[in-house]
Amino acid sequence: MEYNYIKALHLIFVITWFAGLFYIVRLFVYHAEAKQKPQPDQDILTKQYQLMQYRLWYIITWPSAVLASIFAYWMLFFTESGKFWLTQPWMHVKLAFVLLLYIYHGKCHQIFKQLQKNEVKHSSNFFRIWNEGATLILFAIVFLVILKNALNWIYGVIGIFVFSILIMLGFKLYKRIREKK
Repeated sequence: MEYNYIKALHLIFVITWFAGLFYIVRLFVYHAEAKQKPQPDQDILTKQYQLMQYRLWYIITWPSAVLASIFAYWMLFFTESGKFWLTQPWMHVKLAFVLLLYIYHGKCHQIFKQLQKNEVKHSSNFFRIWNEGATLILFAIVFLVILKNALNWIYGVIGIFVFSILIMLGFKLYKRIREKK
C-alpha cells in the first residue's frame, strides 16, 4: 500500500515537472520574439517574461523536479517492488532517459539564467525545436514504463520523432503562408 502512495506522489510531481519544462521553453520562445519588438514593447514584454519565467522555474519546475526525484528514490530503494524493478533491463534504460532529462533540465536552467540577464543567445525557432527534447524524453519514459521492455520503446520514440518533424514542417509552411499575407 505504501508503494502505491509513493508512486502516486512521484507521478504527480513528474507531471508538474514536465508541465514546467514545456511551459518554460514556450516562455523562452516568447522572450526571444520580444527582442524583435520595437521599444517600449520590448522592455515591457521582456520584464514580464522574466518575471513569469522566474516564478514558473522556482515555484513549480524546480520543486517538482526535486520532489519527483525524492519519491522515485524512495520508491526504488526503500520498497520491495522498487528493489525488484532495479533488476529489470527496461528500468536501466528508463534511468538513462531520466539522466538525460536531468541534463535537459540543467540546460534549460542555463538558458533561464541567460534570459534573466536578458542575454538572448538563441532564436525562437531554436527554442521551438528545443521544446521537442522534453517531448521525446517523455515518450521514451512512458513507453518504457508501460511496456516494461528495453527495446519496444524505440517504436514510440520513432513515432513521436516523425510526428515532431511533421509538426516542424507544418510550422514552416504556416510561417511561409503568413509571411506572404
